[in-house]
Amino acid sequence: MKDPKNIRNVAIIAHVDHGKTTLLDGLLKQSNTFRHNQAEMNQHLIMDSGEQEHERGITITAKQTSIYYGDYKINIIDTPGHADFSGEVERTLNMADGVLLIVDAQEGPMPQTKFVLSKALELGLKPVVIINKIDKPSRRIDEVNDEVADLFLELAVDDSQLHYPTYYAIARQEKSWKDFPADMSVDADFTPIFEAIINDIPAPTADMNGSLQLMVTSLQYDSFLGKYAIGRIKRGQAKKGMAVTLIDREGNRTSSRIDKLFGYRGLTREEIDSAIAGDIVAITGIDSAKIGDTIADKDNAEALEPIEIEAPTISIYLGPNTSPMKGREGEYNTSRQIGDRLKRELETNVSLRVEEDGIGFKVSGRGELHLSVLIESMRREGYEFEVGRPQVVTIVENGVEKEPIEELLIEVGLEFMGVVSQEMGKRRANMVKQENTTSGGVRMTYILPTRALIGLRNLLLTDTKGTVIMNSLPHGYDVLGPKMQKTRNGVLIAFESGTTTSYALQAAEARGELLVGPGTDVYAGMIVGSYNRQEDLEINVCKEKHLTNMRSKASDGTIQLTPFTNLSLEQCLDFIEDDELLEVTPKSLRLRKRILDFNQRKRAAKN
Repeated sequence: MKDPKNIRNVAIIAHVDHGKTTLLDGLLKQSNTFRHNQAEMNQHLIMDSGEQEHERGITITAKQTSIYYGDYKINIIDTPGHADFSGEVERTLNMADGVLLIVDAQEGPMPQTKFVLSKALELGLKPVVIINKIDKPSRRIDEVNDEVADLFLELAVDDSQLHYPTYYAIARQEKSWKDFPADMSVDADFTPIFEAIINDIPAPTADMNGSLQLMVTSLQYDSFLGKYAIGRIKRGQAKKGMAVTLIDREGNRTSSRIDKLFGYRGLTREEIDSAIAGDIVAITGIDSAKIGDTIADKDNAEALEPIEIEAPTISIYLGPNTSPMKGREGEYNTSRQIGDRLKRELETNVSLRVEEDGIGFKVSGRGELHLSVLIESMRREGYEFEVGRPQVVTIVENGVEKEPIEELLIEVGLEFMGVVSQEMGKRRANMVKQENTTSGGVRMTYILPTRALIGLRNLLLTDTKGTVIMNSLPHGYDVLGPKMQKTRNGVLIAFESGTTTSYALQAAEARGELLVGPGTDVYAGMIVGSYNRQEDLEINVCKEKHLTNMRSKASDGTIQLTPFTNLSLEQCLDFIEDDELLEVTPKSLRLRKRILDFNQRKRAAKN
């Protein structure tokens, strides 16, 4: 590409599950980026390439791709829709000149829609609104358009941002329209969206003749070529073999050289000799590059303004496993190995913070999901470690300690309003808005401390029979309130090490809900169930039935146990209290007390 006027840089932003990645898949297919047989192979969610992205059905990391439409090259950035990964949105919006804001035709603007749009408008990006999923029977086209207009009125930085084009789409069927269609069954494609990108999104304002400036906004690795520094060329031209200076956030300078230069076409990188200002490229040969660094011309090295990322709100303790079963299932279990892995994560995960905390580490992120994705990634790579209960990250302003607060939006059926209100009352949440939905439910908006959200999702899912829709958004900081009351009952704790038996578990299940089944290896201090009272109870789950020479009808019957509850990683993080830990290995998740010995635990409780 020789002329910046023929380049368009656009980010796709939306709330989670409003159809960003599905829309991008359609754009990739309809621009003939793939051959026919490749398109057949990549039928669904091409951009969500990660293992966890497929399993969870969400986008976790922002990714960039390029498609060609006529004489134009369109660089598209697919961003996550979940608030926990908003750091990915903040770092990648710097590469764009405009945004496609996707809004669900039924749900309308949701909390994350508000967050990502505010970031885009602050950066002065040109918005194009696409109302997606217009084939839903419960669509609310007029109301959603009004809600989007109200949102722009609230967030716009200047008057020009209040004038935005609106398009309509069914991304799953790869159809779009300039005006709402009378008949959705007629043939249509994404031509209106391609035209919108060309005509409504501005070309990059770029100085081709100046000296090189490029902000590193993403990093990728390759076992053959090493580290790729990815970013948009702000000024000048990048050339293969060019001598450059790397300027980090502190202003330190390192001389380097561009080894290879790559442009994007679809999902593949193509080696090129040069690239102009306004284009997005990947560079190899600069091994010390980090996100937020500037790659500049050696003769005129000027740093760009670094990316500002919002502070983390949740932290956990993450350290080497100290249980009696250490080393049985994991390949990497030392403090040094865990520390090296966390350092590698810091290079690409800009929202994460890591501090040493004794033999372990204090890891801070944007939310429970942000941290649980990291934990899941590490256990799949063969790491074995233990984590503590999530805690909020407080700040001190003018001598006053403040905690993060969140805006929480809950949508439930009318029959569950009472149970939701009761639970929110326990967590000192203030209701600021309540409205009825077109589906016959109610939508409530609360302001509450971030720490009150820990464990709330699973609790409400149980109370509302899995029908609750919950979304939260950072809402600033407020004075640190008093300690939250305990919302969970006590636990059943294994009294001795051994293997659980059906005979012993039959007695244990009468006292609560079991978290382990028969034939499971346990150790003293390990949590094996949830007690139906407030205090904890030590219980022997390894006891065997002794054989005698007496026969009786009662004792000869087969033992039938209620199936045990197998908690997921997120449920385990929600379940544990301050005096408990979660042991994470590639094969198992074990809940345990922080102090395993019963007598030491008793003494610590008295002190």
